[in-house]
Amino acid sequence: MASSAVFIADPEQSEERLKHESVALPEEIDKGSMCDEIVGSSGALQKVLSLVSKVAPTDATVLITGETGTGKELVARAIHRRSRRSSRAFVSVNCAAIPRDLIASELFGHEKGSFTGALQRRLGRFELAEGGTIFLDEVGELPLETQIALLRVLQEHEFERVGGTRSIRTNVRVIAATNRNLPAAIATETFRSDLFYRLNVFPIDMPPLRERREDIPVLVEYFVDHCARKVGKNIQGITKESLDLLRSYPWPGNIRELQNVIERSVIMCETENFSVDKTWLAQQPVASEAKSQSSFSQKLASQEKEMIESALRESEGRVFGPSGAAAKLGISRSTLESKIRSLRINKNRFKSCAGMPSGRSWFESVSMTPLGANGAA
Repeated sequence: MASSAVFIADPEQSEERLKHESVALPEEIDKGSMCDEIVGSSGALQKVLSLVSKVAPTDATVLITGETGTGKELVARAIHRRSRRSSRAFVSVNCAAIPRDLIASELFGHEKGSFTGALQRRLGRFELAEGGTIFLDEVGELPLETQIALLRVLQEHEFERVGGTRSIRTNVRVIAATNRNLPAAIATETFRSDLFYRLNVFPIDMPPLRERREDIPVLVEYFVDHCARKVGKNIQGITKESLDLLRSYPWPGNIRELQNVIERSVIMCETENFSVDKTWLAQQPVASEAKSQSSFSQKLASQEKEMIESALRESEGRVFGPSGAAAKLGISRSTLESKIRSLRINKNRFKSCAGMPSGRSWFESVSMTPLGANGAA
């Protein structure tokens, strides 16, 4: 790597001596490897940044998934800064940090006297974000009644303040994030399927740090430089032993855990060579968690397929219409048709066999039926 690379001063030294040698840190972090403080150049991260560049100029709703500490809010901010709404507000809401009985008021505001303690009208986050972007972090923690109100915002672009009777139009882009498995939450009826499909217009899955280990050296450089400036220290290098330790650690807390370890190490550092105390890295078993998270996308597709097949079964294979699968799932016909194709679902097998001629199977009858002008049976 150019300036963002780490390099060893003398490659001819023995491995034992090299173990304790310092690795040079650049004077300045390579800005080409950064995107709104999203640091790295790994293939996994570049895929995310490519998606950011594609969706940012649009007003599409984005759902960012991934483990805790992977940088979901940084991605949301990057989308906002590259959008047409960049000159307007970016309002961030942690849905898990607000009491359940107050979340509706926080998001949509309330009228004076709408509940005990409501001494005056209060504007909610959606009104504060008018014309800009609202980021709903931990959206999977929203109570069901608030999910209904959010669904209305996404569908009708309007809401009512708590205790109010007047509908308020809104022009806000919604970006949501979660570390939960939302299809699993749908199966347990703690998250609405129609809201999931409204949020999941443009999904972005953040890779965990263990899947982008090649980014660890430049992340270390970035955090050491940032933390050293804050505490007024001049750190020029990092021991190879520490760098190898940081590369090999599984990072269950992802980038947030790495940042905390670096900050603690900088505070404790008394020389120009940065080092990490290996006892600070809790060697906890993360194999099962890593396996679970790495297969998140596969589970998501599998459970999404089950939900669509269930809706098709209930609608006897009908996709559109008041009793069709699209209406049951709360998504458009074109979106459902696209998902049926991508998930390779045979919708014909859910059609009713009633009225089929005796002595001939339903499949035979379908295969002998002429196609219409549009190519659909």
